[in-house]
Amino acid sequence: MKRNIVIADNSELILNGLRSILQPLAGDGIVSFTKYAPLKEYLKATKNILLIIDYTSKGFSLNKVVELKNKYPKMLVMALTPYTNAQTIVQAVEAGIESHIKKECSVQEIKDAFNATSCGTKFFCNDIVAQMRKENINPKNISFKSLDPNPVSLSDRELQIIRFIAEGYTNSQIAAIVYLSNHTVNTHRKNIMKKLGVNNTAGIVMYAVKEQMVTPNQFSFKKSNLV
Repeated sequence: MKRNIVIADNSELILNGLRSILQPLAGDGIVSFTKYAPLKEYLKATKNILLIIDYTSKGFSLNKVVELKNKYPKMLVMALTPYTNAQTIVQAVEAGIESHIKKECSVQEIKDAFNATSCGTKFFCNDIVAQMRKENINPKNISFKSLDPNPVSLSDRELQIIRFIAEGYTNSQIAAIVYLSNHTVNTHRKNIMKKLGVNNTAGIVMYAVKEQMVTPNQFSFKKSNLV
């Protein structure tokens, strides 16, 4: 079955590079998008899609991938991202992503991932496999789950605290700014981690960046805050 190849990334440089790599394998019919809205419209009228997406790039997100996979369950998805933590990769596979590789991968590994995914076979680059093994996770054993594409339900106070955490503020600093006790701020932090499904501050920061609550150059990682 011939697949319609679609690439989604907010970087024109990445799109052009991928098109150059994949054109000998996929032909001239590769379509690319830098924004989510036109991608969504295109998918409405097109079948047999293989979507190659960086869900961490600006304007895209894992929630949006969930939305698309729930709407088009037969669509194949290959994620191509920068460094991503193991927990996010698990969530991506549960969302229905068939393959996951990193932008640092070799050209040959990108081609191998494309060929495997085109046939409906899962593929994970060597770096991701090694990363998952450290966490005692076999990505090929993770099963698809029909996930809710709606955003996580967070209160205004929790959103405020997420922004402060992403900007590098400690619990005591946040408490002083918002006139709460350290204990209350810590309780908010625990509730936020539970809602986001993360285990540490880095997970909160990643969520804040992914949801464009802050930009990567806006926050700083304070050693005392990475707990």
